[in-house]
Amino acid sequence: MRVVADTNVFISALMFGGMPGVFLDLALGRELSLITSKALLDELDEKLRGKFAVSGRDALLIRARLEGKADLVSPDFELNAVPDDPDDNRVLECAVAGRADFIVSGDKHLLRIGNYEGIAIVTVRQFLEAWSPTLRLRKAKDGAPGSGAPTFSTR
Repeated sequence: MRVVADTNVFISALMFGGMPGVFLDLALGRELSLITSKALLDELDEKLRGKFAVSGRDALLIRARLEGKADLVSPDFELNAVPDDPDDNRVLECAVAGRADFIVSGDKHLLRIGNYEGIAIVTVRQFLEAWSPTLRLRKAKDGAPGSGAPTFSTR
């Protein structure tokens, strides 16, 4: 199963854990095929350093870990399917170029589309419930995977 995660999913996973943390654990454990692009990684880096004051070193470690676990695609086209939020087009471009099955996002503009060229656009909860119904009842306080921010290291 090939999946593109929107930047907001990574931010939520890293900063807050919960269901996005479970999703990230699955992706880092290669339980699913994560697809990303330079544009999405650049946006993640910018938001981690700016809005969340993550150190440059930590942001680089996070990026390196994701690059090592994901299929990195380089879309050679531009879409304009989301005029209200042009940055969301980078997510769609990544998904189309990477032949994704799903886009996982919390973004209202993308979720409103619902499906783009056969690629389902779903929330983290919807994805996890479809992927494994047993995950739907897990709560962060139960100590389930994703209960905290994933640990990144160079090892």
